[in-house]
Amino acid sequence: MAAHTWNSARAAKRIAARLKEVKEIEIKDYVRDTDLTTLPRNKAYRVSGVHLYVDIKNLEAMLATTAVEGETCHKRTLRFLNLHFRAVRRILTAVGAIEVDFHNQRLHAVITKPYGDEPGRLHRAIAIAQLIIDVLAQTGEEGDDVIPAARVRVGIDSGIALAVCNGRRGHVEPLFLGAPANLAAKRAGGGKAEGIYLTNTARGVIDLSEDGVEDRTPLSADEIADSQDEAALTVTSDQIVKDWRTDLANNPIAKFEFSGHTPPFSNLDFEVLTPKNSRRQTAISVYADIDGFTDFVAAGVCDDEAARDVVRVLHVLRSEMDAVLHTDFGGRKVRFVGDCVHGVLGEGTAQTTNEEESVSTATLCAAGIRSSFDQAITALEDEGHLEAGHGLGVAIGFDLGPIALTRLGMKGSMVRCAVGRSVLGSEAQQRRCNGEETAIGLAAYDAASNAVQTAFGSARKRGSLTYEAAVEELANRQDETAKVAKAVAKAAAAGGLLQSSAAPAADYAFAPRRIEPTKPAGFA
Repeated sequence: MAAHTWNSARAAKRIAARLKEVKEIEIKDYVRDTDLTTLPRNKAYRVSGVHLYVDIKNLEAMLATTAVEGETCHKRTLRFLNLHFRAVRRILTAVGAIEVDFHNQRLHAVITKPYGDEPGRLHRAIAIAQLIIDVLAQTGEEGDDVIPAARVRVGIDSGIALAVCNGRRGHVEPLFLGAPANLAAKRAGGGKAEGIYLTNTARGVIDLSEDGVEDRTPLSADEIADSQDEAALTVTSDQIVKDWRTDLANNPIAKFEFSGHTPPFSNLDFEVLTPKNSRRQTAISVYADIDGFTDFVAAGVCDDEAARDVVRVLHVLRSEMDAVLHTDFGGRKVRFVGDCVHGVLGEGTAQTTNEEESVSTATLCAAGIRSSFDQAITALEDEGHLEAGHGLGVAIGFDLGPIALTRLGMKGSMVRCAVGRSVLGSEAQQRRCNGEETAIGLAAYDAASNAVQTAFGSARKRGSLTYEAAVEELANRQDETAKVAKAVAKAAAAGGLLQSSAAPAADYAFAPRRIEPTKPAGFA
């Protein structure tokens, strides 16, 4: 059994190092065609733009195409996402929009043109949104495995946001912080109905009446047509679909093939993953989201000094949450999603996951993330980067289940992807938490030790679960993973030889092994 632990001294050293990285921050105003793809950590641009979020609503249905969550539904889902990702990327390139993020079923893009014309940008965003809807309606596939067209809901808002560096360890892309990004995402995720949904702020810019419930009323066909006339895009859905089909014929999507990864997941190199070299096994999916960050950014985005602190706070908090996941508990970040970290972890072998141990490790990891978060908040306050009443917290959710890990797209422009019912489930658990709570999904709860089940209770949610509290409580109830972690901490405090196991160097990690020949019962 690997011993994964958290301790305050190790966290303090990391937090101090991250603070030094962002001691000096430069805030600049975005100007025409500024390149945001190579931003250093200590620079941010203030960008006036329209934020567009696209949410594919039938991803969950794709994962449910088989009764058992086996390889078949994962392969269908990954092909479904890959088809639509390549189509949407072609659209964004054609219309000159900034692609920010493509996280599984969600796309975030920013429209900055025409410069100095906010109504013009909004009309353009609406026209682009409808173009995406029209194209994705034609990008399903017939055949032995039917891949349906995507059902799409789009959220749009307009305003000022901060563009900063997103990612670490060779996986870097722009990230936009601020209310327009978050509110557009909320409109996209505000229901299952399809259509284009604007915030009242955006509606006011183009002289549309306010909507009493922003998530209830999509733009009408006439309102969309008016924006299409104003935007006068030079590309049509028929052109995009024709080029997309030609591209697929010339560069077909490879069949997805899976092997298992020998834990710890911290050794997983995402950059070598492709459809033919994907990973799949039962694991934990965890989401840790900074609660209250949207309001914190909104209060500081227009003031240079406050904006500098926004960048510092984000960098320190997210980096430390990632470090707890990756360094302390052998997990792997899939990606940063705004102010949220999505990661995977697990215990066992490439062929067999120790589910109970994985859930116990995830519980300790979530508790470690909370303890590190609290410690980082204190350090930021001591350095004068956070004032009293900032309202920041961390909401954490995790769940257990089969997860497929790969990258989608084409060589040179591929994005990380993790799909599985537990991925959706862990995000749902995170969303039902406030900034002091941690929640566990039903599958993880059912596989957990009695100690973990008792800790979370029948509601499967727990407030203020710090690392020290979790280790003590679980170990006292005879959770084996917590008992080992407690022993390691005790020996380290006494100066003993017993230490937390570190992830093996990549050169000595077990190679991924094929798992298809010996499928466990129930896997398709």
